[in-house]
Amino acid sequence: MKDMKAIIMAGGFGTRLRPLTMHLPKPMVPLLNKPMMEHIVTLLRKHGFRELTSLLYFHPDVISTYFGDGSNFGVSMDHVRAEADYGTAGSVKNATQQLGINERVLIISGDVLTDFDLTDAIAFHEEKKAIATIVLTRVKNPLQYGVVITADDGRIERFMEKPSWGEVFSDTINTGIYILEPEAFDRIPYKRDFDFSKDLFPMLLDEREGLFGYIASGYWRDIGNLGEYHEAHLDALAGRVKAEASGRKTDTAIIDEGAVVEGVQFFGFNIIGKNAWIAPGAKLLNCVIGEGAIIHGGVRIDNCVLWDNVTIGERAYMSHAILCSGTKIGEDAKIHEHVYMGERCEIGEGAEVMQNVKLWPQKKVEAGAILHTSLVWEGTWSKELFTNSRISGASNIEITPEFAAKVGASLGALVGKDRRVVISRDSDPGSRVVSRALSSGLMSAGVNVADLEQTPIPLTRHLLIGGRQSAGVHIRKNPYDKRRSDMIFFDSDGKDLITSKGKTIERYFFGEDFPRAVYNEVGTIEFPAHTDEAYQKLFLKTLDHDVIAKAKFRIAIDYAYGIASTIFPNILGSFDVDVVSLNGYLDPTKLTRISEEFERSTEQLRGIVTSLGYDVGFILDAGGERIALITSDGTLYTGQQFLALVTKLFLESKKIQGEQVETIAVPISASVAIEKIAKEHGVEVIYTKNTHAAMMVASSKEGVGFVGGTLGGFIFPDFFFAVDGMYTAAKILEMQARIGTPLTEVAESLPKRYQARRSAFCPQDQLGTVMRRAVEHSKDLPRVLIDGIRFSPLPNSDAWVLIIPERERPYCEILSDADSQEDAETIAASYSTYVQQWRK
Repeated sequence: MKDMKAIIMAGGFGTRLRPLTMHLPKPMVPLLNKPMMEHIVTLLRKHGFRELTSLLYFHPDVISTYFGDGSNFGVSMDHVRAEADYGTAGSVKNATQQLGINERVLIISGDVLTDFDLTDAIAFHEEKKAIATIVLTRVKNPLQYGVVITADDGRIERFMEKPSWGEVFSDTINTGIYILEPEAFDRIPYKRDFDFSKDLFPMLLDEREGLFGYIASGYWRDIGNLGEYHEAHLDALAGRVKAEASGRKTDTAIIDEGAVVEGVQFFGFNIIGKNAWIAPGAKLLNCVIGEGAIIHGGVRIDNCVLWDNVTIGERAYMSHAILCSGTKIGEDAKIHEHVYMGERCEIGEGAEVMQNVKLWPQKKVEAGAILHTSLVWEGTWSKELFTNSRISGASNIEITPEFAAKVGASLGALVGKDRRVVISRDSDPGSRVVSRALSSGLMSAGVNVADLEQTPIPLTRHLLIGGRQSAGVHIRKNPYDKRRSDMIFFDSDGKDLITSKGKTIERYFFGEDFPRAVYNEVGTIEFPAHTDEAYQKLFLKTLDHDVIAKAKFRIAIDYAYGIASTIFPNILGSFDVDVVSLNGYLDPTKLTRISEEFERSTEQLRGIVTSLGYDVGFILDAGGERIALITSDGTLYTGQQFLALVTKLFLESKKIQGEQVETIAVPISASVAIEKIAKEHGVEVIYTKNTHAAMMVASSKEGVGFVGGTLGGFIFPDFFFAVDGMYTAAKILEMQARIGTPLTEVAESLPKRYQARRSAFCPQDQLGTVMRRAVEHSKDLPRVLIDGIRFSPLPNSDAWVLIIPERERPYCEILSDADSQEDAETIAASYSTYVQQWRK
């Protein structure tokens, strides 16, 4: 049989594996005392792949020198160095062109650990006559990978690269192992940026051209961070993956040649490298010890990985730690859990290194010292900092000045030296502290800061439109939990920071390798004046003053002690409205409203509106973004009802103006009432994810006249691309004045729909399985996959149920929508039970 060809992707920097990868390319990091990539070469050879090509980028000589022509490993190996970053598919195409390859090729990453049966994968590929086959596996947490839905015959039906929780439709993920025919390579442009997941596979999916998924059994782990690297070793020691280690095997260890281990007490299973020397009386539990290591008597080590030539002094203790080559640990030293040391570090006698500490290469800890750097986020957020474009945490416990300065330095590394970043905040003293620390971190990276001080979020976004700034951040007290703080990040155009930039900030943050400016290039700080003038000008330009003024509205506004109270009264003065203001001053102790406080404020506002016979009452949130409404009869409108009311107002007012609206956009969780209202006006409804970022994207689409949210946020694209509570209040006044009908009558005309909500407990490691079961359950039903899975469970009915994972709790949210409250409750309860069955 002809030898098969494989290409190993070996260009990774391994940023998230630092400090292990400071001087090593990621594929050469040792795993069971062999480079990770060597395990891949062994797997390929076992399944008949003997003509190999490695694609190199970072420290290419380290890899090419170690593997050479491949003859020492039973294969033939070429090495291709990337001329430029052409993306994953573009780099492979470049290599095949250089080497004249025009036949089937298997693509695999050089930094995963797997024992998949590649022979079976090839057989599947041939049986299906596929152009491209993606090797898939099922994992407990699919959030970091490309999620795939396949038909019964293996044909790929949907592909979602690195989804949010709402897009996790399955626990079946892309492993980065691909089998490609020449026809697939024909679709990849030469020497252009082109990616497998973002470009080639979506192209084949659109063309319905031979894209299949083979669900492999066996072990697979992407060694993307320090925790995964450690777990891969523990899995190998426990026999959960077939991976080779050199040496003779006993019941408790594999011991390589030249190693001296007489009198050592082994527990669990261990791997001892060549020429290692371990003194009698040492105790090892589930450890990997590198070549030439020296471990003295009385040492206790459990669940640790030691690279080559590490020395451990007498009576030292270590647990769940990783030590790179040449590191020395002194006598009686203690190394606690999740400590990672770079090459040639030195820990003095009796010193103690506490949990969650990383040491860069050649760092020294003096004898008797205690290194106790409390990196709370390293433990709590080892996977991600951001929820959408926001970082949230306990005030002054997690969101500390030290943390904010580190985030600032990471953001500075993203935007670059001499750039400008806008910072704003609410009136909370804690927000001021975080703002100043964030500014310090940015300035240390050579970034200039424009500090708007106390400014509402809508104004901060407006200031960013001009393009002079590279990013913006708003710091606030969390509006729902007074113990927490939020950092909200904006891109240079004022929109929410895109996910890829958030991931870059995380990479700098966790890698702790951000650049610092030299002494004479440290950034500056300025405090811009009159920042609200342009905002007010645009605000007033897009509204009909005369229409509002002629209506002689009498309104009440609850400012919730927020910053809008410093701006909105000046704008309202242009509309000749009679206003009663509540809580219209800044009070940093009252920026957060729990449900009971909101209810008290609502009752107070309701009393004023009804007793004085006012037309409407508005409740603004402290940030000036979101809004609730009370009609003249005292009815409170929030959520779905409020969305329906504003949608009706918008479409009726446009009809009176003689303007035809093409499209409106609402979240996938919006009631069918919106479709019914839109149908009355001949308007199309498009659905978005239930996030502000998705609403902003929808607002920029051609023909979209209005974007409504279910949480009191509305976007009017003629004014701005983001939610603004102040503008919404003024726009409601304009729309009501234009149609000439009281809000109570408009509300009476709304379609009647009812919703029910349940939360079903579901640990994150089971969410992917639950969502896959939901997809399978609903495959023959009317279904929408945008944010969670929404489908119609009843025949001949427009009732629907939405199943969506919660982002911050181990629960699935079940939301139902029907013509009666009874039907809605029945559907929600039924699918809450289904979720419990699916997860088991």
